[in-house]
Amino acid sequence: MTVETVAFVILSLLAVISAVGVIAFKSPVRSAICLAGNFFILGVLYFMMNYDLIGISQILVYTGLIMMLFLFVILLLNLSAPQMLQEKSYIKWWGAVAVAGALGIVVFSQVIMPLEWAVNPTSNPELGTTKSVGTALFSNYVYGFEICSILLLVGIVGSILLAKRRG
Repeated sequence: MTVETVAFVILSLLAVISAVGVIAFKSPVRSAICLAGNFFILGVLYFMMNYDLIGISQILVYTGLIMMLFLFVILLLNLSAPQMLQEKSYIKWWGAVAVAGALGIVVFSQVIMPLEWAVNPTSNPELGTTKSVGTALFSNYVYGFEICSILLLVGIVGSILLAKRRG
């Protein structure tokens, strides 16, 4: 086994452990910290596969911004109160078991019959680089990119207007 393979296996196990920690901890703050660790480990795994743009986006956007938002919401809503965490219905539990089973079947099928591009992700060295993503984004998907930017601008302006009305 090479050093890269050992590092990949160790980081993958840490990612699985942190994902289980998100579900297992009863404290929302500890779950959010495990989720931040999972996001960071996934970013490092992307770097190991030479997907630089996706890796830095994972670390900056998810680990930095989204987790900061999650922690602020948890602290503002005071979700650490035990009475807020009590569930009385088993419908969600059975739904979670069904979704986990379906995802397990999909993962198992990909281990048994992996997709061609997933077998050797480094077959195209340009795949996942900033240049290839930028070229695809601004040539093939320019209309979708512009529509997303307009929607984000409308959301920002709307939130500013709502904040001014309340203040």
